[in-house]
Amino acid sequence: MDETAPLTPMSLGTLLGRVEHEWETRGRIFDLPTGRVWRRDPAVDLGFSFLGRPCATPLGPAAGPHSQLAQNIVLSWLGGSRLFELKTVQILDQLEINRPCIDMQTVGYNIEWSQELTVAQSTTEYVKAAMLIELLRRWEPVAALVGPDPGPHVFDMSVGYDLAGISSPKVAGFLRSMRNASAEIERLRPEIGGAFAPFADLDIDPCLADTLTLSTFHGCPPEEIESITKHLIDEHELDVIVKLNPTLLGYETVAGIVNDQLGYTDISVKEQAFAEDLHFGRGIELIAELNQYAKDRGRRFGIKLTNTLVVDNTKGWMPDETMYLSGPPLHVLACTLLDRLADALPGTFALPGHDGDVMVSFSAGITKENLAATLATGVNPTTVCSDLLKPGGYGRLAPMLKALTSEIVAAECTDLASWRADRQRQAEAGGWTSTAAQYAASLQAEGANPYRAENNSKLPREVDHDLDMFGCVACNFCVTVCPNDAFTSIKSLDGMADRQQYLVFAELCNECGNCMTFCPETGDPAMIKPRLFLDPDRYAASQGPAFLLANGQITATRSDEDTTTLVQRLLDRTDGNPLGVDQ
Repeated sequence: MDETAPLTPMSLGTLLGRVEHEWETRGRIFDLPTGRVWRRDPAVDLGFSFLGRPCATPLGPAAGPHSQLAQNIVLSWLGGSRLFELKTVQILDQLEINRPCIDMQTVGYNIEWSQELTVAQSTTEYVKAAMLIELLRRWEPVAALVGPDPGPHVFDMSVGYDLAGISSPKVAGFLRSMRNASAEIERLRPEIGGAFAPFADLDIDPCLADTLTLSTFHGCPPEEIESITKHLIDEHELDVIVKLNPTLLGYETVAGIVNDQLGYTDISVKEQAFAEDLHFGRGIELIAELNQYAKDRGRRFGIKLTNTLVVDNTKGWMPDETMYLSGPPLHVLACTLLDRLADALPGTFALPGHDGDVMVSFSAGITKENLAATLATGVNPTTVCSDLLKPGGYGRLAPMLKALTSEIVAAECTDLASWRADRQRQAEAGGWTSTAAQYAASLQAEGANPYRAENNSKLPREVDHDLDMFGCVACNFCVTVCPNDAFTSIKSLDGMADRQQYLVFAELCNECGNCMTFCPETGDPAMIKPRLFLDPDRYAASQGPAFLLANGQITATRSDEDTTTLVQRLLDRTDGNPLGVDQ
């Protein structure tokens, strides 16, 4: 792998050209099949209020690899996401993150922590995403898929990790630009062309976001959390959500749940992290204090459960000493913390059976199987990351929402609010104070438990064969598990035994390692499959076999003549241009 793997985002014009060309040639958008595009059921309202803003579904990508690039956000929107927690922005925007940085073999680990773009690039990506959504929802092919009213969506900013960085001119400028992106919208507007030219003068709301989820990360002291939240409310007039850590439960409780109750004996919970993090007693004081502070200033306050859990890197697959746990065990920890906070602060949270006004956002091991049960507790919204890193990728979103819709219909309800009220009545009839208490208890019940280690230990499928540049089992996993849509497939040439060949848009690949985890064959698809570059500088800085393109033609190569000819012939299958634009 290269020593560094910075992302080089595609321009708005390139992305629009790619959408148009891919739709014309393959009937897809960013490789997402039309069957995985979500369309609202007019008989069921999944909408909710996100800090007072209408939002059409209670699902979206968590701040992470699925909410960093414009096409990531568009793919989530096509899948039915309507709440987007944008990837965390911080003052340090020249990070060198070790690779691989994602491990989804079983439950999920990572060593990422914030944006891999400059702050200015992050602003541009979010503006491009907002523009793309507004253009696509009006473009006839997409309008036919999502329906005439795909519903309102919300961009929720995320920043970290200390007051000094957040109050710096760089991050403050980012916050102001997101509140008023007029200048960036007008700068990008000339790139709207091709099939989208009729929308070139489209009115686009310059206020991309006016809510923010504060990432406290690990070890952030309570006084810093308090100061940052007050600064964001006072200086930027934002409604603020504070993301809390599972360490609030205390070391003994967390280790007891992870190691003993759930049986993950291979997970080494990092005890030192608990001493450095916010403690439960101070946490409940802080929630009450910040909620009142926001109210006094006409703003809204919420909490998010939870951040990842710091654990020792006992696997050694990723290079850092510590890693961050997600997935099934984090789900149990977050739901346990939800129940304990609700007990400690009765009447505070906007949950059934509590009737407070502090919104609780949730992100921990959300899947199709537990989405409905989690939402029944009253959390708004649920955001997802680990599940989207599994085969199917963004295509896993629409089935989640369809399953939720079916559950609401089965209960003879017509909207999320009435269904939650019905679930609360059932919980009370069963002797529970709330659906949150009932669900937390169910996760700790004896018997079959999908969150236990033995039910989450199966490794991805493998075959005994080294991966080749051309030809493979054609499972399509590399396409779907990549959060950046860095892979695409092209139908094989006559004479090739395999039905599909796979290409890498190398500048969209941050070498996270997820495709390597799920590829059944031995090798790294991101390095072995033909790597296409559009940027001469990125091409020159890279190593290994690669191909530089201009207008669909290979203009430079680090490969032999026969291989280069074969790659060009594959590109010619797409009318000579896999992106459909002049580069």
